[in-house]
Amino acid sequence: MTEKPRKPWRVILAQRGVQLAEIEHSSEKKAFEHVRTALGAGADTAKVMQWEGGRWWHFETVTADEIRAAQAATEK
Repeated sequence: MTEKPRKPWRVILAQRGVQLAEIEHSSEKKAFEHVRTALGAGADTAKVMQWEGGRWWHFETVTADEIRAAQAATEK
């Protein structure tokens, strides 16, 4: 597929190396909101992909530990 998808952001959730879900999003903001929610609810890793230049690219991988650390830093 070389045509840009309607939802050009994708979040792939995993726990202990097993893929739990793959969810498409219409914006980067919505994708990362989902990452924060999912990692706070049990998944341990979220891989964010972005459609660009006719293919999916790995944008960022976020872990539950990173989310907890960021939340702890903002609570201080």
